[in-house]
Amino acid sequence: MTKMKKTDTDDGRKKHILLIFAGLMVTMLLASLNQTIFSTALPTIVGELKGVDHMLWVTTAYILAATIMIPVYGKVGDLIGRKGLLITAISLFMLGSVFGGLAQDMTWLIVGRAIQGLGGGGLMILAQAIIADVVPARERGKYMGIMGGVFAFSSVAGPLLGGWFTDGIGWRWAFWMNIPLGILAIAAAVFFLRLPKNTNTRPKLDFIGMLLLGITSTIIVLLSIWGGRTYEWNSPEILSLIVGGLVTAISFVFVERRAKEPIMPLYLFKDRNFNLTTTAGLIIGIAMFGTLAYLPTYLQMVTGVGATEAGLLMIPMMAALLVSSIATGQLVSKTGRYKWFPVVGTSIVIVALVLLSTMTPTMPIWLLCSYLAVMGFGLGMSMQILVLIVQNSFDVSIVGTATASNNYFRQIGASLGAAVVGTLFATKLTELLTNRLPASGTGGAGNSNSFTPDLVNHLPTRIHDIVISSYNEALTPIFLYMVPLIAVAVVLLSFVKEKPLATTIKRDAVPESLEIDGGDYAYIGKKPQ
Repeated sequence: MTKMKKTDTDDGRKKHILLIFAGLMVTMLLASLNQTIFSTALPTIVGELKGVDHMLWVTTAYILAATIMIPVYGKVGDLIGRKGLLITAISLFMLGSVFGGLAQDMTWLIVGRAIQGLGGGGLMILAQAIIADVVPARERGKYMGIMGGVFAFSSVAGPLLGGWFTDGIGWRWAFWMNIPLGILAIAAAVFFLRLPKNTNTRPKLDFIGMLLLGITSTIIVLLSIWGGRTYEWNSPEILSLIVGGLVTAISFVFVERRAKEPIMPLYLFKDRNFNLTTTAGLIIGIAMFGTLAYLPTYLQMVTGVGATEAGLLMIPMMAALLVSSIATGQLVSKTGRYKWFPVVGTSIVIVALVLLSTMTPTMPIWLLCSYLAVMGFGLGMSMQILVLIVQNSFDVSIVGTATASNNYFRQIGASLGAAVVGTLFATKLTELLTNRLPASGTGGAGNSNSFTPDLVNHLPTRIHDIVISSYNEALTPIFLYMVPLIAVAVVLLSFVKEKPLATTIKRDAVPESLEIDGGDYAYIGKKPQ
């Protein structure tokens, strides 16, 4: 009788988790689709709106806004609960989609993407934290692996949808599609999410810390975009930003030391695994988003394929990421071992970057796709495992804050990756086109700032060859520049301490009372007296 009761309880728990997980998958799909859907549509969008020189802001505005909000969602979720916060984030995301869908110029397009980011910053981080609320770390690997798989799926579906919309009913549907998806995600949150009650009715929010962190994040991205391109590095504008960034960063540290509920508690940085995985995540973010943001543009311009075909060419990368992410998650849950997966994965990313740096306009498409598959396989072995390592190091009462802090630095890497790669790419491309195009212009095609893939395909042969060779020579060396960075991540991850994965969910421990490097926490349940 007792055995039957236990079985019924287990079945009920599994059903509850699966319902929660189904709702979270819709949310993650919404967020991850919009990190990639514009990659294939972007060349056409900026060409139509006559804003090629502002192209990188369409990506950077979203990433920057999301980055600023990640720690806010993580901390506030720990203090007041995550369900209502998730619904708010989805609603903001939908509002940004309306702005973007109605945009008639680059300014409103960028505003729409920024509002999307304000909501999007909460979607993935809250999904990851909610899983930690209901699934012990030892079982969490398989769920995190599937989450990585959803990202891989959407990274294929995003470029494909973006290309299909661009070639067919119009790129604005890349925004309008979020409305029904958002409604579905909200409905899933309302009906499926049943989380532990939060008893903190009067939380002390760290508003000053939030403001300082937002200013610092913005300055970092502005430096990466403007430095050496819009302004010289020794210009008053850049020097002012550097000074301002240092002042706000130092002020942030002092505020966090005194805040009752700091948005990014400094005791997190006493944990070795947190420091190692966070630094490695930042580096991986630079490589990943620097690669993903501009490869579809490269494929359209250099190989001459349409937006939809460019999306299809990304499938090998994401299929490999899907397989390796799910397989790695299953192996971690089965064996309880995880340390060497991200080490091997980042090593594979190095190989992929070296291969991508050898691309040429005449390279066979199948060979290029195989290089992308190598990249995807390495990323799939790394990304979700780094989050699991962080979550296993802290009590569930602060798991949102810890996960958000780790994701914040990864997103900083994404911002830097997209911005720095975009800046280097655009600067070199402009230089090459200026030096190589004939003085008479582009053969009646208009200003090079308005190039679209279709326009380039119809240029005279001589001008066409100049343009695609310039695109190739502007982008491919950048992949090689990232190799030393990833090598640093490999070294750092080799020093991760493999703590046993927790088999229970531990709540309400006092963070300062924990032995940071001592393995599992000493307290489960009520705070020690």
